[in-house]
This record gives sequence, C-alpha cells and structure tokens, in this order.
Amino acid sequence: MDNSKGRHRDNEGEDESGCCGMILKAVSLEYERAVIFRLGRVLPGARGPGMFFIIPCIDNFVKVDLRTISFDVPPQEILTKDSVTVSVDAVVYYRISDPMMSVVNVEDCSRSTRLLSQTTLRNILGTRTLSEILSERESVAVNMQNALDEGTDPWGVKVERVEIKDVRLPVQLQRAMAAEAEATRDARAKVIAAEGEQNASKALKEAADVINEASGALQLRYLQTLTQISAEKNSTIIFPLPIELMSAFTEKKT
Repeated sequence: MDNSKGRHRDNEGEDESGCCGMILKAVSLEYERAVIFRLGRVLPGARGPGMFFIIPCIDNFVKVDLRTISFDVPPQEILTKDSVTVSVDAVVYYRISDPMMSVVNVEDCSRSTRLLSQTTLRNILGTRTLSEILSERESVAVNMQNALDEGTDPWGVKVERVEIKDVRLPVQLQRAMAAEAEATRDARAKVIAAEGEQNASKALKEAADVINEASGALQLRYLQTLTQISAEKNSTIIFPLPIELMSAFTEKKT
C-alpha cells in the first residue's frame, strides 16, 4: 500500500513537470496586446494581434486593450479665481499608447487616469475667473488635455480629448447675472433709440433746408400730402390754407 501511494505521488510530479515543459498558444484580438512576464521579468515587445506562445509555469501575460476609452469626470466643486463657487464636470477620452508602460509603470492605469483628471480639472479651473470659464471652454479643455497628457505619459496613456460638459452656478448668482444682463439690454435699447432720434432729427433738418432752398418744393409736398389724405376713406377732408396766401393778404393790408 505504501509503495503504491509513493508511486502515485511520483506520477503526479512527472505529470506536472511534463505540463511545465509544454508550450501553449494564446490568441489576442486586433485591438489587444499581450505583455509577457517570464520568471518575473517582462519580455521586450508586446505580443499580438494574433497567436503567440507561452511556457506554462514560467510565463504569464496580461492583455491590454488599445481602444479609445471614455469616462465622465464627476462634478467638482471649484473656487474660481474671483472667489465664486461653481460645480463643473467633464468627459475624457484616452487610449493606451504603450502597453508595456501601462502594465509595468502603474498598478491600474484606468483608475489612476480618472483620479488625475479630477485633480487636474480643479487645479486648472481654480486659476480662471468665472467669465473665463463660461466664455473660454475650448481653451480650458485644451489646457486640461495637455496637462493630463503630460501627467499620464509615463503610464503609456495618451489623452486624446477633453470636453467640459456643464458649469453649474449658485441660484443667487444666476439671478444676479440675469438682472445684470437685463439692465445691459435696457441700456443698449435706450442708446439705440437715442441714436435713432438723433439720425431722424438730422434728416428732418436736411429736408427743411432743401425745402427752403427750392420755392416750389413746399407746394409739391403740400400736394403730395393731399393725395395721401384723399386715398384714405374719410368722410370729411380738411384742406389747410397755404401760408403763402395768408402772407399775400397781409402784404396788401399793409
């Protein structure tokens, strides 16, 4: 009995050593790369796409997805440069450019990129005023992309794009901005109305000068006014007496 048990253990050891001596094949998809570790040391060059070979008990590998990944940056409470508290969220698009660096240099490149994006968003917006954040979203997004790309470069991560999704303001500040905008519109409307009256008065003055220079211009204007009045459906039409006739009578009396 003891000898049979011993032989059984020996057979198990022989099976394990035989399995370790085999070469296995693995397959990675078109968008995947495999980083192989042999006895704890990384082999140069990522494998894939397609079939690659590993030695059991000696090699292990990690597959890395090279497709573009997007994630939402949670809303961040930020104090702007002009001491206004706003809530800003964003979306980040990134991909792994170096599979080996993404596995060897960082424990979890996806989680690290998410955490870094939150702190980068707060740091960049903290140096901007509220008006700059609202009017220069593209510039803020580009600066955030450059800062993220520089920070994730040692991890083999390439940040492709950053977009600012929404900027939420306090309710009191929204009311104050709405009142300010309404006052600005009213002031602009008054300025436009004043400019219109000024232009109209200049045009009337020029017309009066032209009429004074031409003796028959006033009579023609008088006849044109009568034509416009007669075109309307009025039961009673009052013809004003020309001033020239009155002046003629006054001259005879004198």
